[in-house]
Amino acid sequence: MLGYPVATTREEKYKIIEEIKEKLLAKFGDKIVAIGVYGSIGQKKEGPYSDIEMHVAVEDGQNFNRYEFIYDKFKIEIGMDQKSDLIKEAAEVDESWAVKAGAFVHIIPLYDPTNLFLELKKLPFQAPDHVFIDVMREFMIWESYETVGKIRNNYRSSNLDYLSLGATDLIWQTAKLIGLANKQFFTTRARTFEESLQMELKPNGYKELVHQVMVGTLSDKKQLYQLCENLWTGLNEWFDELGIHYKVKELPF
Repeated sequence: MLGYPVATTREEKYKIIEEIKEKLLAKFGDKIVAIGVYGSIGQKKEGPYSDIEMHVAVEDGQNFNRYEFIYDKFKIEIGMDQKSDLIKEAAEVDESWAVKAGAFVHIIPLYDPTNLFLELKKLPFQAPDHVFIDVMREFMIWESYETVGKIRNNYRSSNLDYLSLGATDLIWQTAKLIGLANKQFFTTRARTFEESLQMELKPNGYKELVHQVMVGTLSDKKQLYQLCENLWTGLNEWFDELGIHYKVKELPF
């Protein structure tokens, strides 16, 4: 086994985080508005191989490169975003909202004299319900609907090896829809399926396909295909229950 990535303790991580903070402040001075740590460290749930993810908010009008690099024992990602851009990103609702919202909710501030991170924490939930509904409708059209078409095409043409990928794509897309419907984000990507199963609003057929993909065997392609079809039926019934209609009766132009 290769010696890297390297396992590090929380103390080691915080030591390098503090060093990075001091170097950033020394280099950029009052151009920096705030510095904080997010991701698994921000939630205090990091593991020995977790990377270090940091928000660095800079004054509007300042443009700096983002950093992503391997240094010593650490994988480090540092965003250098203008304050207004960071606020805009925190408030945005798109198809990946449930995956990325936590990056603005769970932040450990290292330097934040204006309490910017307290402001960011509120923004992911301020959009009205219809915005979440609109995103779900659009995502259903340009991802889930297309994925099911691919699953059917490949099953019909006997390209059965694709079904495992297609099923995985379908449950990942459905998990995003579940997060949007419940206005709940996932703590980590690794726990997306586990946490989505605990949410109140979800379609029939989801649990069974998740279970098959995550802990079952994928060798029975006929069964896997039927589970995909069951979820697709459940998704459409769920959308009807939520009052989300994504098919039109007339051309939109």
